[in-house]
Amino acid sequence: MAGESAKTARERILETAAELFYREGIRAVGVDTIIARSGVAKMSLYRNFASKDDLVCAYLEDIERSFWTWWDRVTARHPDDPKAQLKALFVSLGHWIGHPKFRGCPFINTAVEFRDPDHPGRALVIGQKRKVRAHLRDLAAAAGAADPDQLAGHLQLLMEGAYVGGQTLGSDGTGDAVASAAETLIDAACPGPGRVAA
Repeated sequence: MAGESAKTARERILETAAELFYREGIRAVGVDTIIARSGVAKMSLYRNFASKDDLVCAYLEDIERSFWTWWDRVTARHPDDPKAQLKALFVSLGHWIGHPKFRGCPFINTAVEFRDPDHPGRALVIGQKRKVRAHLRDLAAAAGAADPDQLAGHLQLLMEGAYVGGQTLGSDGTGDAVASAAETLIDAACPGPGRVAA
């Protein structure tokens, strides 16, 4: 197909690595497997990524871009209504958890595999989680929460727990539970409207 052949070697490597890393785990997937599945030469991989760690970092950076694209798309459905935006994020998260291809949060999965605080991938994970907390805090403040830091902390813990619960329990009510729990927390912390349809 024309679209497939138009992809650069870097794009093919990264796409293949992303699929394998997310489905099977980063440590379980070797460079040779990525080379074989992507159909590129070994030299081409190392021309684009100096090491597997570099490839892991590129994967996480790509996932983070996708995450914020999702965030912006969901919040854009409720312009000028930060309370509804907060709720919508958790409704959408609940839908993702129920998806057959859901394998947890790629950042949590990476943190579990790379416990060394000096690993460059772990630094990207921590940075992403801090950025999520800051965005939740900004929305909580805009929604009128009396204590935006507290609400952001509660919502992030709920989000993290939902990722793990969705991975272990599957779609067995986890998606509905995270949306419902988020709504309860948000309504308790923020007065006023902001209802979101599931």
